[in-house]
Amino acid sequence: MSVTRGIIAPALAQATLAELPPFRSGSALLATSVFLKYAVILLLAAVLAVPLARRGRLGAVLGYLIAGVLIGPHALNLMGETESIAHLSELGVVLMLFVIGLELSPARLWVMRRTVFGLGGLQMVVTAVLFGAVALAMAQRWQTALIIGLGLALSSTAIGLQVLAEHKQLQSPHGRLAFAILLLQDVAAIPILALIPLLGAHGTPVGDVGWLSYLRDAARIIGVLVVIGVGGRYLLRPLFRITARTQIPEVFTAAALLVVMGTALLVEMAGMSMSLGAFLAGMLLADSEYRAAVESRVDPFKGLLLGLFFISVGMSADISIIVHKPWLIAGLVLTLVALKSGVLYAIARWPAKLDHREAFALAAVICQGGEFAFVVFNLQADTGLLSIAQRDLLIVVVTLSMALTPLLVAAVARLNGRKKPEAMPEWDTIEDEHPKVIIAGFGRVGQIIARVLRAAGIPYTAIDSSIDQIEVSRRFGSKIYYGDPTSIDLLRAANVGAAQVFVIATDDPEANVRTARLVRRLYPHLHVFARARNRQHAFRLMDLGVADPVRDTLHSSLRMTEQVLGALGVASATIQQQLRTFEKHDDALLKSQHLVYDDETAIMQSAKDAVTDLEALFAADQEQRDEASPEQPQGT
Repeated sequence: MSVTRGIIAPALAQATLAELPPFRSGSALLATSVFLKYAVILLLAAVLAVPLARRGRLGAVLGYLIAGVLIGPHALNLMGETESIAHLSELGVVLMLFVIGLELSPARLWVMRRTVFGLGGLQMVVTAVLFGAVALAMAQRWQTALIIGLGLALSSTAIGLQVLAEHKQLQSPHGRLAFAILLLQDVAAIPILALIPLLGAHGTPVGDVGWLSYLRDAARIIGVLVVIGVGGRYLLRPLFRITARTQIPEVFTAAALLVVMGTALLVEMAGMSMSLGAFLAGMLLADSEYRAAVESRVDPFKGLLLGLFFISVGMSADISIIVHKPWLIAGLVLTLVALKSGVLYAIARWPAKLDHREAFALAAVICQGGEFAFVVFNLQADTGLLSIAQRDLLIVVVTLSMALTPLLVAAVARLNGRKKPEAMPEWDTIEDEHPKVIIAGFGRVGQIIARVLRAAGIPYTAIDSSIDQIEVSRRFGSKIYYGDPTSIDLLRAANVGAAQVFVIATDDPEANVRTARLVRRLYPHLHVFARARNRQHAFRLMDLGVADPVRDTLHSSLRMTEQVLGALGVASATIQQQLRTFEKHDDALLKSQHLVYDDETAIMQSAKDAVTDLEALFAADQEQRDEASPEQPQGT
């Protein structure tokens, strides 16, 4: 991500006032006129270019980039000074990383640590070494080659995630791996920026003062991260609680934008990536009850400013270099894309163990250079590690690689589409004619139900969509068929209409809900019993008419509680009474919470009241037992 000073940039108009003739109504009106002019040009470029690009199946990102090239200073020159626009457009990337952070809690990031730091770090190191070697072969100093390698190893988070979102591939295997690699690259921005001044024009720091300066910078960075962590934990929720109580949507929106931009500004002042700060702010809100509301308020701003970012990238491309050095540019772009694609493909195939299709898709979506390379190369030129001509050449190469990304992704999608998909076995022909029970899902739960039914002589039909589960179960003599319980044709073939009971025992909550919805719609006469992973899953099933969802851990937890109380010396009769009271109370609580489960405040209040009610019930039961046997000590 780009790290630039002055994200709260001067007004766009102020950067270009000298380019326009005097306006008779004064400087204030002139500034407004300039701002409106640029706003109209930018919006018109987006409105015209993006639909045309989509119509040509090029994607929205390429449309924005083409629009930027056309209106930029190297083509039609409809805009004046573009630096302020670039500063403003960075907010689009900042907001995008904030939204990503909202979807990624610290606990989930810890689970992803192997992918992020292992595979992401591997990509950074290998790619940087390869590009550094190429730079050395082109007679560059080792200091210059090192920074060029690190700069080109970075990919565009904005383009990569936007293209994945357009193709609905963010949750695909290669989409998750791409996100992990891009996240590591964002974190790597900090040491890369610190390394450039260390190398400097001569490759060595100047005296001890330089080291002391970097130690102070490190301390400042650590201090800012501590402030963000503590403030996010203890201040963000009260802030959103206060603004939510106003019942004024625009105040809540202002609070959301304040958190994003304030954190970005704080982190940027410490010399770190603004987008990394926004990402941290999003993570701090990932587990809060305000996550969904904040995301819905920020998302429209993110989309508009992200489009502006892509336009500004297009505007920065100096197409005159392409005209004067077409073969050199083509060779460098091809080298960048080819080397990076090779590394990404190898990582996806072997350490990550993805198939060929997913590996090709990963390589296509993040094989480009990144927007952070612009900052790296600019800073590199400022410290004397690159000439101005070399910097401009590398920036054009990176920009063209970014523009090629939508085309590469579309080409790989067509290539993968032509490949014959792996043959999946056909659904089994179901021979059972009169089953009383249908069991969808033959894992741990389904197998126990089936064992009892078979021992009792009750005919049933078991269905599962896992080939591995089918093979294992059949080796143990179970009668089970391969099929998808969410398929209407399969349900008819299983003669579900003649059954009395339908058991949904699949362990996938989404498949579980889809099956319940289909069965309740087609066969309303059936008694439907379904397992639920948690209370929220149970509420969704209850919405579909499943009266008593069975939560996975409830009964096993009650059994363990029985053992714990027994070990503490509680009388067996008392244990059974307490467990019956708890189960009855919890069942009533589940039904009452189902009425308000989409209201976070009501759910929390209900849970608090339930604790008091349960304590009162236990106390009443104890009084009854004491009255029934006043002289008998407990535990005998």
